[in-house]
Amino acid sequence: MGMSVTISAAGAQDAEEILKLQYLCFQSEAELYGNYRIDPLIQTLDSLRTEIADHLVYVARLGDEVVGSVRGTIDEEGTGRIGRLCVHPRLRGHGLGARLLRAAEAGLAEERSATRFRLHTGHRSEGNLRLYRRAGYAPVGNATGSDGVMMILLEKDAQAPGAYVASA
Repeated sequence: MGMSVTISAAGAQDAEEILKLQYLCFQSEAELYGNYRIDPLIQTLDSLRTEIADHLVYVARLGDEVVGSVRGTIDEEGTGRIGRLCVHPRLRGHGLGARLLRAAEAGLAEERSATRFRLHTGHRSEGNLRLYRRAGYAPVGNATGSDGVMMILLEKDAQAPGAYVASA
């Protein structure tokens, strides 16, 4: 009785479930940095609802359960910014993070005309860095997040190998 995971746009009704999943998923990051005040752990439900209304937000579902999520927005330069990628701990290592990343890239390219993609992750987050490298992202700099965590900034061109390309 296997179920397949589906990826679709999130709706306002998904906000609470996404926030709970985010809180669960980012515990390991908080532990890695010894900082339980990282941004994903202190986000409010109202701010998440605003993101769902204003940005591209995708969820992965196993049946009715939200088991993954990612968000994307576009900046004034046409760069698609991808963030808060998370996958339920019991489903990690099965390619779901890569599928969510591709969904965000596709949505940003098709719906928002992104010319490149940018994301960031903590400098100690080796699993995340491996995923992003495999997806074609390259480091372009560092920044300290508002939560004090050193972040590695990664980018790739929307037309780079491995990037989403709209079908003709």
